[in-house]
Amino acid sequence: MKQKLLSWAVLAALALATCWCLCFYRTGETRSAFLPARCSGQVLILDAGHGGEDGGAVSPSGAIESQINLAIVLRMDQILGLYGTAPMLLRDADVSLHDDTAQTLREKKVSDLHNRVAAIEAQENATLISIHQNIFQSPKYHGAQVFYANEALSLPFAQLTQTILRETLDPENTREPKPISDNVYLMNHITCRAILVECGFLSHPEEELRLQDTDYQIQLASALTAAWLQLQDTGREEPAA
Repeated sequence: MKQKLLSWAVLAALALATCWCLCFYRTGETRSAFLPARCSGQVLILDAGHGGEDGGAVSPSGAIESQINLAIVLRMDQILGLYGTAPMLLRDADVSLHDDTAQTLREKKVSDLHNRVAAIEAQENATLISIHQNIFQSPKYHGAQVFYANEALSLPFAQLTQTILRETLDPENTREPKPISDNVYLMNHITCRAILVECGFLSHPEEELRLQDTDYQIQLASALTAAWLQLQDTGREEPAA
């Protein structure tokens, strides 16, 4: 796996993301530049964590996690379109996915999570990438980290994603993929291959600024896209004779 990390998938995703940024984002246009089609037999689901009344973590300067999560997911959607892949986005706006009957914030959070699980479980041959941001009481911690729930199904993808994030964005990041905590409802109630990516720490002043930066969000989106493409490329390889 190591020797393939800077394969065509990584390099092409980063190059095409840069092209997209220069040609479309910097002109101020928000329309979709692509007409993607879903990969045959595969469903990639992108989950921008939190949303709406549930903003998730909030940095000391007031940056809201849910908005950063969404920005990265939307950029992944655009980049994936260059490869003819139309991912399923659980949300494409800063909204909660709760039922109308939910009234309190707690009821809305519970309903939102149940609806996300149901949407994911309704898809066959699915892979989930859930995007989040980390926070801690100490500002010294930084770096992206990948989590997984089903080791047999998801650990290889988690390892690949963690390594590509390190190799392309943060060579000094020594974090390794870890099993998800039992109290993360969504990851522990789905059966498909799934990873949750904590893209960085909002509590780290320098990383917080990067996570809010358009160019860095595109780099993150490109690295995560490259991991997915590399996974597809690996899956197509023929076993050795």
